[in-house]
Amino acid sequence: MTNKYIYITLLAVLGFNLEAEGQETRTAPRMVVSIAIDQLRSDYLEAFMPLYSQGGFKQLLAEGIVYQNASYPFSPIDRASAIAALSSGVTPYYNKIIGERWLNRETLRPVYCVDDSKFPGILTTETASPNQLCSSTLGDELKVATNGRAIVYAIAPNRDAAVLSAGHAADGAVWLDDRNGQWCSSQYYFSGFPAWAQAYNQLQAPNKKIQTTVWEPVNEFVGNFSYFMQTGLQEPFKHTFKGNQCYQEYKASALVNEDITNLAMQCMASTGMGNDKVTDLMMLTYYAGSYNHHAVSEYQVELQDTYVRLDYEISRLVKYFEERCGKDNVLFVLTSTGYSDEETADYQKYRIPSGTFYLSRTANLMNMYFGAIWGQGKYVEAYFRNQIYLNHKLLETKKISIAEATSRAQEFLAMMSGVRNVYTSLQLITDNNEHLRKIRNGFNAEHSGDIVIETAPGWRLLNEDTQENELMRASYIPFPIIVYGAGMKAERITTPVTTDRIAPTIARAIRIRAPNACSAAPLF
Repeated sequence: MTNKYIYITLLAVLGFNLEAEGQETRTAPRMVVSIAIDQLRSDYLEAFMPLYSQGGFKQLLAEGIVYQNASYPFSPIDRASAIAALSSGVTPYYNKIIGERWLNRETLRPVYCVDDSKFPGILTTETASPNQLCSSTLGDELKVATNGRAIVYAIAPNRDAAVLSAGHAADGAVWLDDRNGQWCSSQYYFSGFPAWAQAYNQLQAPNKKIQTTVWEPVNEFVGNFSYFMQTGLQEPFKHTFKGNQCYQEYKASALVNEDITNLAMQCMASTGMGNDKVTDLMMLTYYAGSYNHHAVSEYQVELQDTYVRLDYEISRLVKYFEERCGKDNVLFVLTSTGYSDEETADYQKYRIPSGTFYLSRTANLMNMYFGAIWGQGKYVEAYFRNQIYLNHKLLETKKISIAEATSRAQEFLAMMSGVRNVYTSLQLITDNNEHLRKIRNGFNAEHSGDIVIETAPGWRLLNEDTQENELMRASYIPFPIIVYGAGMKAERITTPVTTDRIAPTIARAIRIRAPNACSAAPLF
């Protein structure tokens, strides 16, 4: 009997060893580079493929895991809400970053998502902190898991992208100042600007070269290639950066991406990132939108050149990090912010159904309507973008519930021209059905209005007070998620996936907890 058990035990051990030998043992990568490309689109990415080098996008698409059909699980999307969702692994409903700006209920003034007067800027007059982001980020959790030993940096052209991707516990966040053309930061992260960033400013900051900088096609092929054949062959361009808006224009051009790569390499070389067995994290934001946020139809060749230059920068970045860390020791994750600057199309010119929804006029009509029911008063306290904020104190004084007021407002607005849907705050908080899910995920009870208006496609939303004019359209922006390096095997996956799964995927790869509000499953 004893021999029988010994025999069985030996077989079990042998089988376990054979199984273990057949499995691939994979250590956590020493370096993770998370790349968010602002306004990257799959259709443009693929269209300009003949112009790319063999590195860059071609390499990532050929050798990485490519999720072709990615999307954000909330609406609306802008750069700030997208970056916050990528770093925290949750939607604005949980992380509170509903956009670059929202209305402060107490002051009735718009606030910027990373403004914080407690933390003055370094080499900038702008203040900044991630304190409006109410959940932890991937970088935060990496710091916690390594007892602060991991090195975490974020670099982006814009303040919101740098701060929201860096999170609360990062070593630093760096962005380009709109006024002085220097790379800058906040005292939230630094007591003094790091030497490597100072050195870059002294030698290569945009303010050192802006007067002689000329943006023209990187080569003759870009100037002569046209994806947008419906408007005919476009003439090559030549742009200089002058005037008070020169640095803002530079940040919204292809040229800023070279600075992002240079700073990333300088940061890695100077801080010792990737040099030990403790995983480090770098969060980068590149730009792939139209020049100076204008319509693509006005700057077609510029957009082609942007993608070609971006391909070159991705190639440089990947090569540098792989040479320093080893190909199997660095993990790259690349995706888009999932939106694009809308075209300023004149639909009326072509007799396409369209119109303008006037916010101020609508607020006045609502006040008249409520006044006829409950007596005179300013029931609509404010409005911002597509949201209406009711006067809670007045309603409380008149003993009118928020539920009743929003329900009546919903009925009133639904009868107006150009209104496709009207959502109430109570409806978005309590109802989580499939139809409402994207709108609900983009809503936050603390920062959003009591009424959310969805206008019909082709209609413009006009705030008569500020003259902000927004074209509403439910367009699908195709973009991928690409996971490359660290021993990943090439694969193309067509199953639709959402971007909130990126943070838990990276967390699993580096063996830490996902951000504290994140409940999404890893991609693999």
